[in-house]
Amino acid sequence: MARPAASPTSAAPRARRVAMPLATIAVLLVVWQAAVVTGLVPNFLLPTPVQVVQALAEDAALLASHCVTTLAEAAAGLAAGVALGFAFAVLMDRFEGFYLAFEPLMTISQTIPTVAIAPLLVLWLGYGALPKVVLVIVSTFFPITVSLASGFRSVDPDVIDLMRTMNASRWQIFWYAKLPAAAEQFFSGLKISATYAIVGAVIAEWLGGNEGLGVYMTRVRKSFSYDRMFAAIIVISALSLALMKLVELAQRLCMPWKRAERKSNER
Repeated sequence: MARPAASPTSAAPRARRVAMPLATIAVLLVVWQAAVVTGLVPNFLLPTPVQVVQALAEDAALLASHCVTTLAEAAAGLAAGVALGFAFAVLMDRFEGFYLAFEPLMTISQTIPTVAIAPLLVLWLGYGALPKVVLVIVSTFFPITVSLASGFRSVDPDVIDLMRTMNASRWQIFWYAKLPAAAEQFFSGLKISATYAIVGAVIAEWLGGNEGLGVYMTRVRKSFSYDRMFAAIIVISALSLALMKLVELAQRLCMPWKRAERKSNER
């Protein structure tokens, strides 16, 4: 049986959501190019978009090799941060004393800038990959823990009471009630952590190392190659967006009921 055609009312908002950001970016690039070309902003302070694209093309192979290092550090730190955050959230949900003891400490830890922690990690752990991974763990741990702990506590108490009257075990309550309730908040925190992972790895690379986008940015900054600096920024933004899209894909796969809800609302 043939599928019904998409209604114009549903297709128009989707096209607008794509067209409006693209049009805004295009206008900003034109204004940026004109400001530099006309001399409103000196070229030695700000490269044109054309120069940035040229630098991106010229250093494509070099940037790709640095990307591999940064992505490896970010992925390792993100995986460890998610695992550690999940463990802490479960303990905070299970033991009230654990929650009361560590919740204020985790909040305080987020008031310390990562730029201030990075030199200490390099001093303690050396110039290898370990301090970069540890800084990524520190950056990604908090959003995962807070989102999961909040999600676990958002379960309706009546649902838990009902499951207990049906002789459900603590594990069954966690698996069938608390974990699905926390899934949406978990993926929201994971999106934030994914962007923090790339940024944390780059910040750590600024302070020492032989490879990585942070090392590349340090080198081109010292040579005043600001077009290459902007090219590195574009690559970092692209990597962060790609990780966020991967998280969205994982969310759609792990939460099929949200797709069903969205389709029912569109009808």
